[in-house]
Amino acid sequence: MASTLSVVWHCTLLVLLLAQPTHSSTIQKPKDATAEQKPLPSSSHTYIIQTNHLAKPSQFATLERWYSSMVATHSPRAAMNSSSRLLHTYGTVMHGFAVRLTEEESRRMSSTPGVSGVYRSRMRYTQTTRSPGFMGLHEEFGAWPDSELGDGVIIGFIDSGIWPESASFNDTGLGPVRSTWKGTCVAAEGFNASLCNNKLVGAKVFAAEPGGALTPRDKVGHGTHVSGTAAGSEVRGASLFGFSRGTARGVAPRARIAMYKACEANGCTESSIVAAIDAAVSDGVDVISMSLVSLRRRRPRRPASNPAFHDDVLAVATFGAERRGVFVVLSGGNSGPEASSVVNVAPWMTTVGAATTDRVFPATLKLGNGAVVTGQSLYPVEAQGGTNMVPLVYSSCDKYGMIPDNVTGKVLVCKVERNYVESGIYAQRAGGAGIVGVQSEARFRDAVTARAFTLPGLTLSYIGRTKLDAYMSSVPYPVASFGFSCDTVTGENRAPMVAGFSSRGPNSVVAEILKPDVVAPGVNILAAWSGDAPPSGAREDSRRVEYNIMSGTSMACPHVAGAAALIKKRHGDWTPAMVRSALMTTATPLDKNGRLILDNGVGYRSNYGVDDMTCDDATTLAAGAGLVLPRLAMDPGLVYDLGTQDYVDLMCTLNYTTEQMRRFVPSMSGCARTLPGGVGSLNYPSLVAVFDSRTSARTLTRTVTKVSAQAETYNVTVAAPSGANVTVTPTTLVFRRQNEKKSYSVEFRSNAVMPAGAWEFGHITWENRKHQVRSPVAVLWEN
Repeated sequence: MASTLSVVWHCTLLVLLLAQPTHSSTIQKPKDATAEQKPLPSSSHTYIIQTNHLAKPSQFATLERWYSSMVATHSPRAAMNSSSRLLHTYGTVMHGFAVRLTEEESRRMSSTPGVSGVYRSRMRYTQTTRSPGFMGLHEEFGAWPDSELGDGVIIGFIDSGIWPESASFNDTGLGPVRSTWKGTCVAAEGFNASLCNNKLVGAKVFAAEPGGALTPRDKVGHGTHVSGTAAGSEVRGASLFGFSRGTARGVAPRARIAMYKACEANGCTESSIVAAIDAAVSDGVDVISMSLVSLRRRRPRRPASNPAFHDDVLAVATFGAERRGVFVVLSGGNSGPEASSVVNVAPWMTTVGAATTDRVFPATLKLGNGAVVTGQSLYPVEAQGGTNMVPLVYSSCDKYGMIPDNVTGKVLVCKVERNYVESGIYAQRAGGAGIVGVQSEARFRDAVTARAFTLPGLTLSYIGRTKLDAYMSSVPYPVASFGFSCDTVTGENRAPMVAGFSSRGPNSVVAEILKPDVVAPGVNILAAWSGDAPPSGAREDSRRVEYNIMSGTSMACPHVAGAAALIKKRHGDWTPAMVRSALMTTATPLDKNGRLILDNGVGYRSNYGVDDMTCDDATTLAAGAGLVLPRLAMDPGLVYDLGTQDYVDLMCTLNYTTEQMRRFVPSMSGCARTLPGGVGSLNYPSLVAVFDSRTSARTLTRTVTKVSAQAETYNVTVAAPSGANVTVTPTTLVFRRQNEKKSYSVEFRSNAVMPAGAWEFGHITWENRKHQVRSPVAVLWEN
């Protein structure tokens, strides 16, 4: 998942248990359990076969019969083996099916008439008492009362399931779901359909647990957490071991929740994800939230390997959702701060990075020389005066190194990043006195992920670890003592900052489309939790909690899903692109004190001879347009709209073939036009000009739609990137009526010699006394 900590996802590839061939169907219990478990040859894999339904031969009465004929023709062994029948069929966001094939069979299938694409199903991984208020949400004024708290809007979550008994999913005061809703709650193992209510209005399963259980119930906690973050009902007195105590509620507390379980303890197969998206759109959700990424957190860090949009089945499926008016929001990944590590980068996806809030859980480590290093901890035993001084020793912190002779009575300083709570459990069993972890990509402790240790322990930032290392190398027998106040401190730290782990741009597929789009709270977020999952995600952790504190872009993503639900409640006729535009153009690049948001990332600056002990302002490649502010997004003034034809023009500009474009639009016959000015002229709320050895000037165009009711005049202000002149024409836009459109052009002209790969940033703002419509601007020198 896209959460960095608390939940451990093992690296074994899931071979999904089997489904009956139904349209966007949930998995059904196979009749022949023995046959279900018969393995296919080790060379076989799950493939997603995308079809052009318009090409179905007339002799087949249904698409399913056509699909079965294909499998029988190109994989006779698969057709006869009950463990290889159709795993899923798709019929809403795209058409096709999933089946296990060998590589040779998949090649033969790709040449079958009517087959648009063959994708090997990859694994994807899942990656709030304070955060709604930090985003500017208040009960008395603004987005909450204006949107009736999102009442009636339905958010579909593609995730690990849900814990329906949580108080965050109670439906007190909620009326029935709308009559057009087609979703249902399935009765499955350990899950009674009667557990659903007017809050939890749908629950379906597309992935079996490793032991074979087919249930929407959440076994790992992630799906429960993100659902509560976006749309949890109000719960007073929520906390984790007393930390972050207060009233927990989602960003859209009266929105409805529909869970589509496509993930289990090992991850999420793309074949299941596409089936879940297909079902969610067919059921009638308004928003889809997916805290999923294509790769786990990587060590060592490296750029993301995003495929071209036509080779990315998730891009194809989400395009189908967007065409049907569903707003789709995804996490950007936890592989920061490496450049080009952001994932989920198609322009019809809203991609979210993670930022801190103004809440920390401080704990201290007093060193033998009297220096004090501060980190964060959720260890629930108070020690205001400090523990006894005990020896400090470096350790690999793996279970095999926890030998009593080496750890008894000592504090272990972990040399390798891992699940520190799990390491602490092993250390505690071996007689260890404590544990110190480090989050090496976090410069300051404000953005360090707090962990619920079972023995004295804390997590340090890069700077904290540097101080600790300096002390330990200076004395032969280093010692330290812990200090725990068990406090939740708010309002004293600089926030937001972009989290060090949050994946960074530029977009590795199309540099002219800036990603991430926005950031939202994603560090130390309190939300509902599964009763089947330990708070640390460690198998050895026997504790169970009702609420848990987690970090990751997984936690940021549902904040934006909730904000989108508020907008959809007030503006039900807006397109997904209009919602995304409203979120981006009203986001703030400033922190709570009016200073630029800082970048808390460590690890890339030393490559340029810059001291990692200082902090930079976050660029658009880290923070996108800035921190989402739902109150302003409800009334953005102007929006940048996009429709299917705009995306088709983009694909034509990218020189996609007709066959590749038919994966998105089956009726496509060829390109009629391209975007004037190139890819950068897609009507996106941000702008990127790319200079190369042949071009020192670029002109991009944009069209804005007035969504406010009154006649208005907007004037432009420009903050040009260093090394470029920026000219906007015209400089004034006059609107007389709602939904009126106006276009403008932006000329970028390089005025400096810059090194290849250099980026500079600025912004363009259309404003009057009531509205500020701000678009991030970036310039790239490729030569």
